[in-house]
Amino acid sequence: MSVILEVDHVTKRFGGLVAVNNVSFQLYEGEILGLIGPNGAGKTTLFNCINGVYTPEEGRILFKGQDITGLPPYKVVRMGIARTHQVVRPLNELSVLENVVVGACYGRENLSLEEGRRTAEEVLEFVGLADKRNVLAGKLNVAEKKRLEMARALAARPYLLLLDEVLAGLNPTEVARMLHVVRKIREEGVTILMIEHLMHAVMNLSDRIIVLDYGSKIAEGTPKEVANNPKVIEAYLGDPDLALSLVEERT
Repeated sequence: MSVILEVDHVTKRFGGLVAVNNVSFQLYEGEILGLIGPNGAGKTTLFNCINGVYTPEEGRILFKGQDITGLPPYKVVRMGIARTHQVVRPLNELSVLENVVVGACYGRENLSLEEGRRTAEEVLEFVGLADKRNVLAGKLNVAEKKRLEMARALAARPYLLLLDEVLAGLNPTEVARMLHVVRKIREEGVTILMIEHLMHAVMNLSDRIIVLDYGSKIAEGTPKEVANNPKVIEAYLGDPDLALSLVEERT
């Protein structure tokens, strides 16, 4: 497998606060890599460094072998990295279809309006929102807005998709439906880096997991290795029995 993303000793500070501290890892094409840790561990800040919202003070970010450190988000998405946001951000006064057309037209393929509409229709079918295409985005419920956020990112035709807590606020039925969509995305050849607090989901989806705590990487490995890591149990999982149940659920 070839490396699609390399985070090389990245550090991001806000004044005296070190939000991301000397973090390094590699992500391979076709992989689902989970990123977990307590609130405030630096996970979303790391996403913001990868897609160009923030420029790290130290380190480099390489995508497909090219240094993208500090590139603005519009250039990063044109290269093939798209993301969802923890707090969904639909364009409320536009229809569901129009929201996704925006993602298509400003994405990697730089599509025309007509081409973007065709792509948006395909993506809405893929995520299960085709029947809502003409509804105003602001009228959707939380689960539908989550799928819209994902659809808009997918319409950019990314090679790498950054998912920031796409399962937050969903009920068990909605979680199962979203997990099905994420697996289908990987089957389409898209590499996924995902932040998630729903442990049974991230443990079952991920090929590997990275754990951040206070901005630093404290563990990296398979779900089984991470769930049984004493540092991870102490910093995040808190309960050895929970860790064991997560591994048993995966197997």
